Amino acid sequence: MRIDTHGQQIDVTPALRDYVESKFSRLERHYERPLEVRAQLSLEKPEHRAEATVTLPGRTLHADATAVDMYAAIDLLADKLDRLVMKHKEKQVDHHRGESLARIGTPDA
Repeated sequence: MRIDTHGQQIDVTPALRDYVESKFSRLERHYERPLEVRAQLSLEKPEHRAEATVTLPGRTLHADATAVDMYAAIDLLADKLDRLVMKHKEKQVDHHRGESLARIGTPDA
């Protein structure tokens, strides 16, 4: 998984970069293929904002989160991305599973 972390009006410290990578690493468990994540951290006083775009094969997912603390914003963003990726994966699995069940359930005429 490739994670690009950028800052807008904020310096991305090694600690912030490591925290983003550790939180986003759980996205890897949903896909065997490599994911590409672009995270942007910004400061809109008095709140901190974290945005991310995940590029999957055939799909691009985007989420953002705002909190009082940058670490809290990253936590919220990681939770949102995890839900988005799981929802996308379920749609793919249900689509193929429903198609195969339709073929099995139909009697041959």
